[in-house]
Amino acid sequence: MKISLSVPVYNEREALMPLFEKVQRVMRAHYGDDWEIIFVNDGSHDGSEKLLDDLASKNPEVKVVHFRRNFGQTAAMMAGFDFAQGETIIPLDGDGQNDPEDIPRIVAKLDEGYEVCSGWRKDRQDNALQRNIPSIFANKLISAVSGVELHDFGCSLKAYRTEVIKGVRLYGEMHRFLPIYAKWHGARITELPVNHHARKTGHSKYGLERVLKVVMDLLTVRFMDRYMLKPMYLFG
Repeated sequence: MKISLSVPVYNEREALMPLFEKVQRVMRAHYGDDWEIIFVNDGSHDGSEKLLDDLASKNPEVKVVHFRRNFGQTAAMMAGFDFAQGETIIPLDGDGQNDPEDIPRIVAKLDEGYEVCSGWRKDRQDNALQRNIPSIFANKLISAVSGVELHDFGCSLKAYRTEVIKGVRLYGEMHRFLPIYAKWHGARITELPVNHHARKTGHSKYGLERVLKVVMDLLTVRFMDRYMLKPMYLFG
């Protein structure tokens, strides 16, 4: 199988059908039946569970994983990766803000010889004060700490060669650091400007507290950089 899409879902019932219909149209046009989409229901309580089960019963390309409670975006994304069977794995937000039309473009970058292509929401459709300005600060900080230069670590839309990330275990908000992990392990990475749509349904799960969590996870990244990827004798 060529491509697996991993879509974390938390109370996104109204966005799911429009998202799936667009994904299905784009993927069938470019890849025929050689793809799958894995929805990971992260403890939703808005009817998303039933809708996803209905989708899976009618569409063989749809796989569904249910969490009993909310574990967060990173855990949901990783579960999708674990079940993926494709040569390429693409995470995608469940709220419809990522554009499925960008998937063939981002996959094409891997065909140029890269192992990771990261989406860059160059023209973000978010509240500037609440999201855009903190995001710019966070991205610059992440680049400074990690040494990996990307404009938009937080963009979910990325493409990974499966062998680069299969079996990786991440926690907290650390899904955004996957390109860093890949780069540290020798992967060739690049980025590509992608579309970003304003949220039409539901409510954003992000806020200032999410930014603070990212900063805390940066400390973990720094620890990994200094010790976990170095020979064990550094511990004494």
